[in-house]
Amino acid sequence: MIAIEHLNIVFGQGANRSHALKGVDLEIAAGESFGLVGESGSGKSTVLNCITGLLSHWTGRISIDGTDLSGQRDKAFYRKVQMVFQDPYGSLHPRHTVDKTLKEPVLIHGLGDANARVERVLDEVGLGNRFRFRYPHQLSGGQRQRVAVARALILEPSVLLLDEPTSALDVSIQAEVLNLLQRVRKERNLTFLLVSHDLAVVSHMCSRVAVMNRGEIVEQVNRNQLQAGTFSDRYTTQLFKASKGYDRSVINGFVDHFTRSEEA
Repeated sequence: MIAIEHLNIVFGQGANRSHALKGVDLEIAAGESFGLVGESGSGKSTVLNCITGLLSHWTGRISIDGTDLSGQRDKAFYRKVQMVFQDPYGSLHPRHTVDKTLKEPVLIHGLGDANARVERVLDEVGLGNRFRFRYPHQLSGGQRQRVAVARALILEPSVLLLDEPTSALDVSIQAEVLNLLQRVRKERNLTFLLVSHDLAVVSHMCSRVAVMNRGEIVEQVNRNQLQAGTFSDRYTTQLFKASKGYDRSVINGFVDHFTRSEEA
């Protein structure tokens, strides 16, 4: 469903030049839930932004369901691919009701039957019709993110790109949203590309995981390897240990993947 080959992107020039993605390769099957992990600044969200067209000056190849993407995206692309952003407080228009937020993509794509679609998708994400005419400030963080998921689902896409979808939520609410995403993926046979720094979330949601550092994929592992902590790359091992919580010995022993490679 998703194929990425030699994806590169550079920001800035001269002394400010940053090579943000360096030859990223990924293949994700239809119906698979795939995780992309790494520390802040590793390039995870940049991959999603290249896929969606929020960034257009990349080089390489991106293909969705066998169709190669160029710098422009058409309506057919957005019917197939939708994104759920990290911040449920910033991703919804503060002056639009839930009803207007959900109807807008339906009207843009000329799908018709907007009222029935809104009612159906609100039930699907566990909110129901009583939330339909509320504004974002009248919703909790978890409710806002459910609206964001509903907005992504209402066009009936095949692919959901998830950019840290629960990191801004309380821990108790995170589990509810993750369970919701798991349920709709199975019911709709969706393909997920989940970006996260939380290995516990990724191991719960994803069958395979790619680990990024400084714009490169350093290792790909499956769920069993991730849960057991059996990795071939030292950076991945350090990331796994760091995810367990603060440990001075882990921090003191941290070796940057690329510093180590350059020294070798």
